[in-house]
Amino acid sequence: MLLVADVGNTNTKIGVFDGEALIGSWRLTSRREQTADEYGLFVETLLRTKGLDRRNIEAIAISNVVPQVQQILQWMCEQYFGLEPYVVQPGRNTPMRLAVDNPTEVGADRLVDAFAAARIYGPPLIVVDFGTATTFDCVDERGDFIGGAIAPGIATSVDALLSRAARLFRVELVRPKEAIGRNTATNIQSGIVYGYAGLVDGIIARMKTEMGGDPKVVGTGGLVSLVADVASSIQHVNDDLRMQGLRILWELSRRPSG
Repeated sequence: MLLVADVGNTNTKIGVFDGEALIGSWRLTSRREQTADEYGLFVETLLRTKGLDRRNIEAIAISNVVPQVQQILQWMCEQYFGLEPYVVQPGRNTPMRLAVDNPTEVGADRLVDAFAAARIYGPPLIVVDFGTATTFDCVDERGDFIGGAIAPGIATSVDALLSRAARLFRVELVRPKEAIGRNTATNIQSGIVYGYAGLVDGIIARMKTEMGGDPKVVGTGGLVSLVADVASSIQHVNDDLRMQGLRILWELSRRPSG
């Protein structure tokens, strides 16, 4: 079995594959201060909730955008699983060409999203990931990553708004029935949900014009369900896109080069 870990700024997602089947997944809060022992014990506990034994884990693949925890993750893999993990390094151990000004600036998360979507849906395409940031990743007809856009994430924007507006308060992030809110809560919900749908559709329209043709649009990330039914430009939703990408990249890494 393959253990995959997607470590983001806000959430960490853990998954287990048996062949191509994702047989367990968990979304956790990312904590930079966790030790290798804490990570190891936590992952072992998660596996047990699905009746899985850590001794059956044969390989580990990691996508990480938090440099401070990389060494800790390495130690966890070695101490608790006796394995050297495959760690995604864009442009170094990944097959997707990065046709951008500075390939070293491309985050592992964005590379895995783009690569997985190209493999599953075929290029050209645009991936919209609703995470700490809302990212737009573009893949051209040749299958090359050509860049994209980064906007503040939905939850990040809400936090910033509430920290600067004394009379506003935290509300449940759900789609309101109407765009015209009748109270403070629905005003905030409308601004967030319909506002972000407009942001997504507007950026996608501009990107499609620049890319030419008719690129597919794939939505993913922790908050994709909030906007996917409102943003008319999103054609496919795949919440496990990065998990699948890690699996495919790991499988490719095992093949002999040349």
